[in-house]
Amino acid sequence: MMCKALAAAVAAFVSVGALTAAPLTPSERQHLVAHLEMTASWLSDELDGLTPAQAGFRRQPEAWTIAEVLDHLVVVAPIYWQDLQSALKQPRGAGRSAMTDADVLWYGIDRTNREKAIPGERPGGQPPGLKAGLEIYRKHHERLLQYIKTTDDDLREHIVQRQACDAYQWALLISTHEQRHILQIREIKADPAFPKK
Repeated sequence: MMCKALAAAVAAFVSVGALTAAPLTPSERQHLVAHLEMTASWLSDELDGLTPAQAGFRRQPEAWTIAEVLDHLVVVAPIYWQDLQSALKQPRGAGRSAMTDADVLWYGIDRTNREKAIPGERPGGQPPGLKAGLEIYRKHHERLLQYIKTTDDDLREHIVQRQACDAYQWALLISTHEQRHILQIREIKADPAFPKK
């Protein structure tokens, strides 16, 4: 009788455990925090000391300026955060990611495939200026960073539909997306016609 009761208690514990969210592993959390901190630092460094002429330099008629790149990051930050929050409200285990973490990391450094932003995620019109834009960006970025540092949510078990990736990969993709645009800023600055001041 005692064995049956113990077996039932163990089975109940296992069942409850299966329904409980598994937090990020220490390695996952460390890698994601490091990437987010890296992109925030790089962006600040790239924007530091730019003049209005440099921020507004356009390499080609359809190309974005540095100010527009920053404005794009400001526009998409709350959208991407909402995508993450929406995914976490969906049932756990409702699908599997269509990509690997390496795919997401590669996206951040491979600019051979240039993508056009969808209409709702293009620069918002009149950029707020580098200083104001950077402050807005930092607030959004810091919210995500603090969430990743403290969350116990099971990010691997929730899928962000728009990218068909898990929520951990989506958070990483937010950072690698910023990395892509940091590389874009560096390309603009490397243009021979880029203003000296």
